Amino acid sequence: MTSRLLTRTLQRPIASSSRARLSSPSPVSRIASTSYASPRHLQARFNSSFTFPSATADSTSTSGASSDPAFEESSSHATGLTANGKTPKALAAFSMANKVCMVTGGARGLGYEFCKAFLDSGCTDLAILDLKEDEAQAAAEELIKAACVDSDFNPNDYRVMGVGCDVSSELSVHLAYRRVMDTYGRVDSVIASAGIVENYSAFDYPFDRIKRLYDINVHGAFFTAREAARHMIPQGGGSIVLVSSMSANIVNIPQPQTPYNAAKAAVKHMAASLAVEWAKKGVRVNCLSPGYMLTKLTRTILAHDTELKRTWESLTPMGRMGEPEDLAGAIVFLASDASRFMTGSEIRVDGGYCII
Repeated sequence: MTSRLLTRTLQRPIASSSRARLSSPSPVSRIASTSYASPRHLQARFNSSFTFPSATADSTSTSGASSDPAFEESSSHATGLTANGKTPKALAAFSMANKVCMVTGGARGLGYEFCKAFLDSGCTDLAILDLKEDEAQAAAEELIKAACVDSDFNPNDYRVMGVGCDVSSELSVHLAYRRVMDTYGRVDSVIASAGIVENYSAFDYPFDRIKRLYDINVHGAFFTAREAARHMIPQGGGSIVLVSSMSANIVNIPQPQTPYNAAKAAVKHMAASLAVEWAKKGVRVNCLSPGYMLTKLTRTILAHDTELKRTWESLTPMGRMGEPEDLAGAIVFLASDASRFMTGSEIRVDGGYCII
């Protein structure tokens, strides 16, 4: 397993995914409008935003599918409607309405899914940071378009911007935050999702690549969190989520990835340490640790290595890999007021992998 598949800046399918590599971050979005929906309008959107992964993951619609009672039941959950067509109440603390959110590594992979989850939960102000600004901008436009489907909202109701940022550079992170603050005036929830993973044996791992991995995965998370706190403390607080991995808790097999595992363990403990440091200043810092996730990149890689996929699934108690959508509830919980008395904690979404 001395393969060294790489993928760059975006925290792709959970840190632990083996030969897969993750993506990156970027800028410049569009639409800056002063027209905002009323709180009631936002709440209505929020009430209908929850979906079950089983109803959305890799689902394909076919004519006649609605004749299946199970399909009808899952569809009613997906729209947030009860059997009689009424919209039930939803816990308002989970709403991301009126919050300014920022996601690094948001142009693709898990970062992109986090952005989608925020928009689906009522967020209308979102900054997508990625290494290439044009990719971040393209993601912003794509997300706005998707958010308007089956919604009373239109593109002018959203302010989603793409920002070019190399998280391994403290200066680049500082300048990215300056653009975000100039646009929105505040930042409430920040997700440090940018990251890479490579698979080399310890003897074969080139030092320059180890350094690059640490610069992005560890130093990038620190720069992102520190700059977030500098802006959150004067405004009264905020929520920071560092995306780690189940690899912070276990050693992945069969693929070798020692520097990656150590880096994710560092990110996990960084979240706990910063949480204590900023707890009385209103800034919460928590950690999300995904398991093996079937992002587009991972699917492509595993399509050529079905044995590796079977191995990962056999080591996961739930017997499957996660869908990116499986992380939506966890990321919204950590970023929203629903977790307001929670800091320094880790949420693992790994199908039970770390239990055994």
